[in-house]
Amino acid sequence: MKISETPFTAIILAGDRTSGDPLTEAAGVACKSFVPVGGQPMVLRVLDSLEAASQVGTIILCGPTQTLIKQEPQLKARIDAGRANWIASQATPSSSTYHALQSLPDNTPVLVTTADHALLTTRIVDAFCTDARRTGCDVAVGLASHKQVASAFPETNRTAIKFRDGAYCGCNLFGFLNSQAYIAAQFWRQVEQHRKKPLRMMRILGWRAVIRHLIGRMSLADALEYISSKMGIRAGAVILPFPEAAVDVDTVNDWNFVKNLVAKQTR
Repeated sequence: MKISETPFTAIILAGDRTSGDPLTEAAGVACKSFVPVGGQPMVLRVLDSLEAASQVGTIILCGPTQTLIKQEPQLKARIDAGRANWIASQATPSSSTYHALQSLPDNTPVLVTTADHALLTTRIVDAFCTDARRTGCDVAVGLASHKQVASAFPETNRTAIKFRDGAYCGCNLFGFLNSQAYIAAQFWRQVEQHRKKPLRMMRILGWRAVIRHLIGRMSLADALEYISSKMGIRAGAVILPFPEAAVDVDTVNDWNFVKNLVAKQTR
């Protein structure tokens, strides 16, 4: 089987980074991935979408803890049946991703997403994976037009990543297309270690590139070219035509918005 035909291994990041999350407290659940949307925990919605995707083969669930999994019988049943392979999460998302990638055979294409991606659909998954392969890059990130997201969902405020040629929203979809791409996970881990130390992070990313971005002189293509040279691999972007791909559930407001949206869609 050619690499381009190999099904993606999907990794779901489902570990909680902090305790006392207002979202989990408001939902009355033990961890973020168990927050209910449409009558089921978010993590099960993500698993459903990945299982039905033609581009996805194996699914790896990174977190939550085994103690927590025992509190969610449906999730435990899926793991026990082999429908998802569980591994322990690490201290950060980047470390969890890096750890999971190290356990896979060489050149396994990997899709990384998150358990709070409650609006993820099979259509989004297959579109991203297909277009990620077509980029010809080693690693690809999913983005959506901020203008399109704001137009579709004016009642919610999504973070915009601004470039000279437009603004985009992240979609919590990352494609690692081959073993070379795993370098990106190591680079991500290095940057994330210094997320609370802006000066150190700017040194890693490069002062000149950061300043160009801040004053609006860098296009998306410029940014991808720069990060490619920084990591020594080819980085690309998949611009998704699905505004819902840019919506995750980080806050109580996000949760209320997504619950209402799903309720309208199921009427």
